[in-house]
Amino acid sequence: MKILGIESSCDECAAAVVENGTWVLSNVVATQIPFHAKYNGVVPELASRMHTEWIDGVVREALEKASLGPADLDGVAATAHPGLLGSLLVGLSFAKAFAWARGLPFIAINHMLAHLYAPRLMATGAVTDYPFLGLLVSGGHSIICRVDDFDTITVLGTTIDDAVGEAFDKVSKYYGFGYPGGDYIDKLAKTGDSTAFRFPLPSLHKGDHPYDVSYSGLKTAVINQLEQFRSKNTVTVRPEDIAASFQKTAVEILLRSLFRAAEDTGLSAIVAGGGVAANSYLRSRLAERTDLRCVFPPLEYCGDNGAMIAGIGYQYLARGDRSPLSVTASARVQGFRKKYP
Repeated sequence: MKILGIESSCDECAAAVVENGTWVLSNVVATQIPFHAKYNGVVPELASRMHTEWIDGVVREALEKASLGPADLDGVAATAHPGLLGSLLVGLSFAKAFAWARGLPFIAINHMLAHLYAPRLMATGAVTDYPFLGLLVSGGHSIICRVDDFDTITVLGTTIDDAVGEAFDKVSKYYGFGYPGGDYIDKLAKTGDSTAFRFPLPSLHKGDHPYDVSYSGLKTAVINQLEQFRSKNTVTVRPEDIAASFQKTAVEILLRSLFRAAEDTGLSAIVAGGGVAANSYLRSRLAERTDLRCVFPPLEYCGDNGAMIAGIGYQYLARGDRSPLSVTASARVQGFRKKYP
């Protein structure tokens, strides 16, 4: 089965064709980063407008690169949630119309589940048996979950305020490092001193939050209270040192909860997904844990892409699942964020 996957949840207009859930025949991603960079963040109205302008050409290119026509497809999958509502509606509406016009089965996708599926694409060669722990980290989400099947997860922990990627972007914006913040901070940190500042880890002492994370305190410390956490008496505050110290603390917040979940559940396999899964420090720290098997998608599949949508879409369609054409987009998924306490 050859499935067309369409992803438009944020600022990436993407389409891909995947065969039998594993073999990537094409993967086209048209990024809007240059258009949002001057605002140091995604402008929702601009993003949805550009998706409208680009979606037809991106889908055509995906089919051309796969050397296929619409008649060669066996189904269509598209992201329905979570994400920016206007952006989601563009890709979802296009996919439903495309499927209806050609009489193809259609399935709506939760693109966070698709991130966990990304390592199962044949291009990665990394397959992990269920169950395993999932680490979903992006600009909108920070989720630690137990994964029992491609569409079955139990959220163990999540953010109570900012997502980790959101914190990267806000710190980068404040200091003028560049957009997207995660990429620029990761690059700066490579030549920085991660011990120059000793930023605090959150203490989630109210209620039951053994695997939850929080980034608002770290963001405040880095932006508004920097000098309070200086650990070395240096004359000059280097951007590289700020980036390295912040990145180290941000990742350690995640790992503290993730390692606790691994110990408590007894699961030794971890699959990471989402844009922050491309972070080099996160990858290196997890590689140090020889008692854990940590699987990351290749960098091209960490961010939003159509291949992961088409791949997981195959699994649904092969099982006989279908989404009605009345299905609509939703910006949030219940349980992916928590309130404190």
